[in-house]
Formats: sequence, C-alpha cells, structure tokens
Amino acid sequence: MNHDFFQSVDKDFADVDQLIGQSLTSDIPLIEQIATYLIAAGGKRLRPLLVLLCAKACGYEGRDHIKLAAVIEFLHTAMLLHDDVVDASDLRRGRKTVNAEWGNPASVLVGDFLHSRAFEMMVDIGNLRIMEILSHATNTIAEGEVQQLANLRNLGLTEQTYLQVIARKTAMLFQAAAHAGAVLGRANRPTETSLRDYGFHLGLAFQLIDDVLDYEGDAEDLGKNIGDDVAEGKVTLPLIVAMKNGNNHQTSLIRETIKSGGTKNLGAIVNIVNDTGGITYTLASASSEKDKALASIQDISSSIYRSSMEKLVGFVLERPV
Repeated sequence: MNHDFFQSVDKDFADVDQLIGQSLTSDIPLIEQIATYLIAAGGKRLRPLLVLLCAKACGYEGRDHIKLAAVIEFLHTAMLLHDDVVDASDLRRGRKTVNAEWGNPASVLVGDFLHSRAFEMMVDIGNLRIMEILSHATNTIAEGEVQQLANLRNLGLTEQTYLQVIARKTAMLFQAAAHAGAVLGRANRPTETSLRDYGFHLGLAFQLIDDVLDYEGDAEDLGKNIGDDVAEGKVTLPLIVAMKNGNNHQTSLIRETIKSGGTKNLGAIVNIVNDTGGITYTLASASSEKDKALASIQDISSSIYRSSMEKLVGFVLERPV
C-alpha cells in the first residue's frame, strides 16, 4: 500500500495481512483454494484500516486490534461473495469473481465459512460490547441488502430511501469498524461517539462516490465493470436526480433501460445523468458527508492516527487512485 494514510500503521497492517492468511487455513481443499484466490486479489482494506487507526488514536497498545481488523475484513469479504452471486457479477478487483470462477454454490458457502470464522475470532477477542456492535452491524447490513433487492428496477425510489439503503448496506460496516476500534481502545463515550460518526459519514461518502463511478469510472482502475448498476436495475442517486430533472424523452429512456436491463443504452444514460445534474448532485452529497466525517473527529486528540483519518477522507473522495 503506497497511500500515506497507511504509513502510521504500516507494521500493524502487515500483521493483519499475515493473520488473514493464517486464519483462512482449512482441511477442505476448495476452501483453501478460494481463500488463496481472495487473498491474492487484495483490495484496499479500508475497513480494517479504520479499526487500526481508531484503536491507536485512543492510545491502544495491545494486539487484539490486529485480530479485530481481520474480523472486519472477513465480514466484508463474506458479504462481497454473497453480493456477487445476487448481482451475477463476473468482475471484482480486476479479476473474475469467485462465482464466475467456481460457481454460485462455492461462492455462497465460502462466504458462510468466512462469516463463521470471523465470529470465532470475535469470540476469541472476548469483548462483549464489540460482539454486540458487530453482530448488530451484520444484521443491519443484511437488512440493507434485502431492501436494495426489493427496490431493484423501482423507478419511484426516493433519495431518502436510497440513503437508508446505503446507510445500512455500506456505511454500517465502516461505522462498526471505527466504533469497535474505539471500544477496544477504551475510549470515553464522547470519543467513541465521534469515531463511530466518523466511520458512518466516511462510509456514506464512499458509497456515493462508488455510485458516481458506475457512470464515469474506468473499468481498469475500478476493477469492475462500468454500468453494472444500470444493467442490474439498481436505482442510485445519480439516476434518481436524472429522473427528477430530465425531460420526457430522457426519463422514458431511463425507464425503458432500467426495466429491460443490460447496457445497450449505457452511453445515452451516462449523458443524461451528466446533463441533468445527477453526477454533480451526487458529488456534492459525497462532499457534504466528507465535511461531516472531518467535523466528527475535530475534537479527537491530535496524532499521526487522526492525521491519517483526515487523509483517508480525502482519498475516498478522489477515487480511483
């Protein structure tokens, strides 16, 4: 990792990577094979990074933050494996998805393995409040995924409902990572709340930018296909704004494309989303969440860890890098 917000915890981050490899061992060859594939795929691992930064910002000097960071990464990866099955995705982090390579059953079951391994490690940490935070988070994320599924091809989706969905399915794990790190670091309640809120707003900004990149990103940089949301019938904020501001011809084309699926009209849809202010509005919303994230930690004691958290917010807004 060459981003400077990793430098304050680079040794700990290397230990997290080592623990992830050690914790994915199994007597079942297929699990080992897929686990090795997932490790090689890498990823930025921003959520485990949040655990490390928040715990260290609170003065934590033990070793359980390494294990907690690995737990968060396993929970996240398990959810991605299941998401790729639901979305029928074939590309993630620039490589074929597990479901594209080994099939849906293997992807679902290895996702289950990672989920259960995460909870084994969580029990080993032995902090009841952390278990409470993470068990609540995984339940809320599942609700968000079901809510998103129920709203596929729903062209009447409101901005308010969209924000509820991304708060549950994306921001919740960022929030839980930051919150659990603070609890592990024995933060006082005001600090705990500040770091929890920081994670939440960072997660919202991350997803808002992700939804913009579906319309104007670069597949090689992103490691996934452009236009996936449109093809899958996901109505995200850029499209909600386009539906609200577009003329009859523009809204009719959006309706036809979302209902039929596929990317046949993707170029036209991208132009409409840009022309109607969908991208500009979504970027402004992400910038607002960035400001809230930074404001949340302004009273946290100054340190290299708080500085890294501030830099991390900037990175999220400027993806892909």
